[in-house]
Amino acid sequence: MAAKTPRLTSQKAESMLLEVGFQMIRSKGSHRIYMKNDRRVIIPYHSGKILHPKVIKQVMKAIEDEK
Repeated sequence: MAAKTPRLTSQKAESMLLEVGFQMIRSKGSHRIYMKNDRRVIIPYHSGKILHPKVIKQVMKAIEDEK
């Protein structure tokens, strides 16, 4: 059985991305766009809310690929 995806807020996901070298390149509305090399990750930024599992999966995959 696959492991459950962690519950992350946008603040925690942002700090995880910044730790592995992603940079916030711009924001549009409530979405923040991060890039490293050719990899782009978009996070909807609503303070205190838990991110959707698909967004969490995208963040975790980007982090794993950069390690």
